[in-house]
Amino acid sequence: MMLNVNEIIDKYYQPGTPLHQTLLIHSTKVRDKALECIRRRSLEVDTDFVAEAAMLHDIGIFRCNAPDIYCTGELPYICHGIEGRKLLDKEGLPRHALVCERHTGAGLTVEDIRNQHLPLPLRDMTPQSLEEKLICYADKFYSKSGDIREEKSLERVIRSMERHGADTLRRFLDLHALFG
Repeated sequence: MMLNVNEIIDKYYQPGTPLHQTLLIHSTKVRDKALECIRRRSLEVDTDFVAEAAMLHDIGIFRCNAPDIYCTGELPYICHGIEGRKLLDKEGLPRHALVCERHTGAGLTVEDIRNQHLPLPLRDMTPQSLEEKLICYADKFYSKSGDIREEKSLERVIRSMERHGADTLRRFLDLHALFG
């Protein structure tokens, strides 16, 4: 039986608000991209889990300060993944929670967190399972600002990953080799 992700989203986001709409549009696009990759590559993954976790991967954004996407929380945006993990752990969804924590960028290593002085716990936050990697990959093609319905080109995603360093770009290109 599939999880009712809308019920969980509606618990934290007021339906009909711009933030609720932004989250739903973005998450649906990421889910659809991930499911497209599964079909195109005939991947042996838990498809129901991918669909659920893709819809919930950004559940923690409301706790962050990102007014351009209607988020009025106190935390830096980089914290949305660990905040999402906390929420979904409390919901009894530890596997989904790990997707929240591990989808940021092309994943974050302890070295990334330390070297960039990120306000995150010093632990490996790179995607481990094929499902986690797939959602991380699909997420890179959609923004929550600007034209949120438009899929970014591969070239644009690569340029974005390059700005975060050679290791981040390599991790993304490894994901692209699996799913692109």
